[in-house]
Amino acid sequence: MFGFGMEYEGAAFWLPVVWAGLLALAVAMYVVIDGFDLGVGILFTAARKGNWRDRMMLSVAPIWDGNETWLVLGGGGLFAVFSVAYAILLPALYIPIILMLIALIFRGVAFEFRFKADRSQFVWDNAFHYGSLLATFAQGMVLGAFVQGFKVEGRGFAGGTMDWLTPFSVLTGIGLVCGYGLLGATWCVMKTSGELEIWARRKSLQFLAATIVSMAVVSAWVPFLGLDIQWRWIAWPNILYVAPVPVVTALVAWGIFQGIRNGRHVAPFLLTVALFLLGFLGLAISLFPYIVPPHYTIWQAANAVSALQFALVGYSVVMPLTLAYTAYAYWVFRGKVAEDLESGGYGH
Repeated sequence: MFGFGMEYEGAAFWLPVVWAGLLALAVAMYVVIDGFDLGVGILFTAARKGNWRDRMMLSVAPIWDGNETWLVLGGGGLFAVFSVAYAILLPALYIPIILMLIALIFRGVAFEFRFKADRSQFVWDNAFHYGSLLATFAQGMVLGAFVQGFKVEGRGFAGGTMDWLTPFSVLTGIGLVCGYGLLGATWCVMKTSGELEIWARRKSLQFLAATIVSMAVVSAWVPFLGLDIQWRWIAWPNILYVAPVPVVTALVAWGIFQGIRNGRHVAPFLLTVALFLLGFLGLAISLFPYIVPPHYTIWQAANAVSALQFALVGYSVVMPLTLAYTAYAYWVFRGKVAEDLESGGYGH
């Protein structure tokens, strides 16, 4: 994982690195903050009808649409600065991406219609649940296909329409459903109270166990994909740098378990976010600097230096504003959702 890009100098070297970091931040922000509201949707139909579902949806309703801004930033940034990668990845992942977008539309409509519906409320409950489930599963399959790598000839995708659909990508799809379920359950622990919070704690423990099993199985499977990823973890001296990652991951998982069992409200959610970020770090260790595994590095796929510099000016304005807006929205809607919705939505 060390020594890549040494043939590039100056801005041609560091600009793709900066952009890779910015896009990684956008993707990580989307996965974390849209992950928990997708997780709430995954849990939705298992919750008791009426007040429970109203409170779960109200906990994410003021912020869910802003969360998806990060998806736009990530996709737009990829097109602007790594157009070769964009031209390869989109045809390779066309079907799961379309499925994800259709599912996000269904759940978005459900937000707007559910509270106004009467006899048709069950329709929007199911649209919210199954839209969240399909969007999450599609994202997981995209991740699995990305880790497996792509067939490339020259600067174009050379594989088949269904290359993304493999047992490994199905496994990563199921694993992401478990992970988002954990995010959603710990979010409900943090944002609700009473019987709903107790129920969310039970669900958190169930999804924590499923997430740990999924991570373990995926980690054990990756060395058999034929990409020599395992050498990044066990070769000397790499092992000195990467060995703390699985150790810290295990400690964080234990912290989530303890936080749930000991009645903590905020810690389980924050530690679940940390668990996702550690998984993201593990992915970076396994694949960096490839942006189209195993063919194109970030330097090989980068646009001209002038294009990267121009786009960086726009990103330097848009990204801080998006971060500020996100932080402000979460501050305004902090606190738990009231058990009696007649008394007003949020408590502080």
